[in-house]
Amino acid sequence: MDNLSEALEKLKLASTDSATDSVESCLDCLLKALANNNTEASVKIQEMGVLPLLPTLLNPQSSCTPKVANIIAEVAKNEFMRSPCVEAGLIPPLVQLLNSTDQEVLLQTGRALGNICYDSHEGRSAVDLAGGAQIVAEHIKSLYQNTEPENVKLLTVFCGMLMNYSNDNDSLQAQLINMGVIPTLVKLLGIHSHNTALTEMCLIAFGNLAELESSKEQFASTNIAEELVRLFQKQTEHEKKEMIFEVLAPLAENDVIKLQLVEAGLVECLLDVVAQTVDGEREEDIAQLKTASDLMVLLLLGDESMQKLFEGGKGSVFQRVLSWIPSHNHQLQLAGALAIANFARNDGNCIHMVDTGIVQKLLELLDRHVEEGNVTVQHAALSALRNLAIPVVNKSKMLSAGVADVVLKFLQSEMPPVQFKLLGTLRMLIDTQAEAADQLGTNGKLVERLVEWCEAKDHAGVMGESNRLLSALIRHSKSKEVVRTVIQGGGVKHLVTMATSEHMIMQNEALVALGLIAALDLVAAEKDFVGANLVSVLHKLLSDERSAPEIKYNSMILICSVMGSEPLHKEVQSLEFIDVVSKLRAHENKTVSHQASLTEQRLTAQS
Repeated sequence: MDNLSEALEKLKLASTDSATDSVESCLDCLLKALANNNTEASVKIQEMGVLPLLPTLLNPQSSCTPKVANIIAEVAKNEFMRSPCVEAGLIPPLVQLLNSTDQEVLLQTGRALGNICYDSHEGRSAVDLAGGAQIVAEHIKSLYQNTEPENVKLLTVFCGMLMNYSNDNDSLQAQLINMGVIPTLVKLLGIHSHNTALTEMCLIAFGNLAELESSKEQFASTNIAEELVRLFQKQTEHEKKEMIFEVLAPLAENDVIKLQLVEAGLVECLLDVVAQTVDGEREEDIAQLKTASDLMVLLLLGDESMQKLFEGGKGSVFQRVLSWIPSHNHQLQLAGALAIANFARNDGNCIHMVDTGIVQKLLELLDRHVEEGNVTVQHAALSALRNLAIPVVNKSKMLSAGVADVVLKFLQSEMPPVQFKLLGTLRMLIDTQAEAADQLGTNGKLVERLVEWCEAKDHAGVMGESNRLLSALIRHSKSKEVVRTVIQGGGVKHLVTMATSEHMIMQNEALVALGLIAALDLVAAEKDFVGANLVSVLHKLLSDERSAPEIKYNSMILICSVMGSEPLHKEVQSLEFIDVVSKLRAHENKTVSHQASLTEQRLTAQS
């Protein structure tokens, strides 16, 4: 260390008279000390105030310059030295050196700037201010086709510098995207894919940039999909595959890139990964299986990519994914069920899948999870069943297959996501299916649970779906028995509240159900109607100019239906409905104005 102190003192003196030889030997001594113990030597350099002397030594004409830049690069490996490097004014002269034509100067300057930028806000800001990133990006553009070893080394340093400069910084990443670095880096990857270090730099840069939405369009205009798939096919190591996965996942969120990845053969790669890792017990096998199957599901979220893989239900990919459902592996069961839910996004696919027996596979899967109780698998399988139940022709087939019975086994679930999907599946199944609605609507346990969930204020989705199913049971069965079951279960007040929902479709469903209750068993419902302030709710809906025509129409139908009850009749009279209804006779919607005339006559006759 004494030699170092001596060299630093000499450097202080020598830097003022520019005696190149003595400066050079001092620099060699510094580099030797840094190689020996970087942290200790850096502290000494900082203590002796040498950093502020270095800008004058960063002279483009001087033969010492590469060594000075190298010293800065070594010193900046220490986090505590990065801000002092900026404060010593090293960034502007370093950025100036980027205009040099000397390979060694460029290499050491790139290293120095890259290290100063690493995890350093001050470093990045200073490089940004000096315009360093733009010059480096231009260098990469002009050098990327050159495969000479020295040049590849320089490209690796420059890519690393841009990576450190923009890592975790959205505005600097956006700046690089605007400079057009993405197409250049994609071409670079294609040419240098055999070079591990450079490839890794590109992948990390892509991983950073792909998180930004603005990058997706640029990526989509390149052949990134082909390059990544080609690179993936070559990999044998888990870590390398993981690096590529980390780029693929954010890119695959873009529908255009999804299709490009499918066309480039990514799906086949993913299926191979699944086959290789499904029985593995090592942590890396489990991780790869999850990543590959998750990515597969993500690719199916794009309409075009999904349809391409479905291939009319005959696609080999579709068949392979189907085989995941009976698997013993929870991750594959989950991915298989989610994939079916994604394939079931149009009527044609849904009808084909129900006709080819997929429902049975899903029911068997759900049966295995009543006891095992894997919530994510339950949720995914119910999602798939819900989507499959949308086409009218599938409903009766699915009911005959016993879907409702299996779904009801999850009625005791305390998991809101499962509750939500269970409710949605039952609601889809009974749509237009009177017999099924009658059967479910007279199931006291189900109605009791629905009423309980109608009060789940912490889970708006579950609350909304419970109300909608309660209403659907009445609307599709039109059965007095169902109405009685709902009244006895305490469901009426929830339907009255539902009529005040901010969603028009829910308001309407509630009013139609309430109308049926009034028409089928007004006597039994009378007390609940009074208790829930039904009449004043209807008054508000009719008075509110924002209420949709169908809301006004169904509210008037309901008013006429409740007139047969004495207490409700009295409430109607006390609220002076005639004034509100007579105004609606002039409503622009003919159905509303006609119903207003009929309702007015009814009110007048019974006043």
